[in-house]
Amino acid sequence: MRNQNNVKEGRTPTRRGRGCMTWLGGSLAVFLILLLAGWIYEPMAEAADAKAYPPPGQMVDVGGYRLHINCTGSGSPTVVIESGWGDSSAAWGWVQPEVAKTTRVCTYDRAGMGWSEASPQPRTAREYANELHTLLAKANVPGPYVLVGHSMGGFTVLVYAYDYPAEVSGLVLIDAQALPAAGAAAPKPAPKPGKTSLPVLMARIGVMRVLAGPLGSILNLPAWDKQAYKALTVTPRSTQALLDEGRGMSEGGAQARAVTTLGALPLIVLSRGKDQDANWAASQAGFLQLSTDSQQFFADQSGHRIMIDQPEAAVAAILKMVERLRK
Repeated sequence: MRNQNNVKEGRTPTRRGRGCMTWLGGSLAVFLILLLAGWIYEPMAEAADAKAYPPPGQMVDVGGYRLHINCTGSGSPTVVIESGWGDSSAAWGWVQPEVAKTTRVCTYDRAGMGWSEASPQPRTAREYANELHTLLAKANVPGPYVLVGHSMGGFTVLVYAYDYPAEVSGLVLIDAQALPAAGAAAPKPAPKPGKTSLPVLMARIGVMRVLAGPLGSILNLPAWDKQAYKALTVTPRSTQALLDEGRGMSEGGAQARAVTTLGALPLIVLSRGKDQDANWAASQAGFLQLSTDSQQFFADQSGHRIMIDQPEAAVAAILKMVERLRK
């Protein structure tokens, strides 16, 4: 009996080990099948989205890669809108049509975002300003411009107004990102855009597309813009651009911080009314010191994304600047 028990006891771990290996092998096989399915499906989904949501406006070569710009309406001054970190022109689906009833208005996508192709240059405010300057020239969009910058886009329009003052007639900052504190340590130089990362790999196999599923139901945009926004956000290209923009934000903020005055350039600061703390409120008020001709307004019913939460407030601020310049 002891021998039999010993044999049974000796066999039990072996059977369990084999069962565990079988389970692990099966799980690995399922994982690899899902990985392969995602790898095949994602390009097919992107191709379908490209047909369903072609870029409005035009694609313009700015030096080896193309940027997307969409101009509507007529009249002067021309309004040019700069989106925030990781955002695309589709986010302005409520605002652009309303502004276009009064004057010419252009939305565009930074390199890698929205419909635009990726750039090999580091993602900083000064590089965005240079690319936008080239884009507007090559797309034959005459200035001077009213530049509108949301969130991180505030860095870009401040640098643009400083680097190309003759081309800018007014600025509208929409809940612009806070500038680095005076005396802050110099940031590390922004790296050139990366090529591989875990989030990009996840996007490449369709994981981002799955995770972004609920986005379509909660994003308050017109139907076409909502679906286009979702389709553009989940691509590997946009995912990589999001990461690269984040890595360049510190240097971009330092570049914007170096703009200490805009003289008498008309400036409107539109700030959110919800979820403001003392530091954010102080940073918004601080922008008023950049110009001797500045005003501040509040979107009382909005969080940070005013162009989506309370688009009528964004429209009103932009048109107030247009009217101011037409007098």
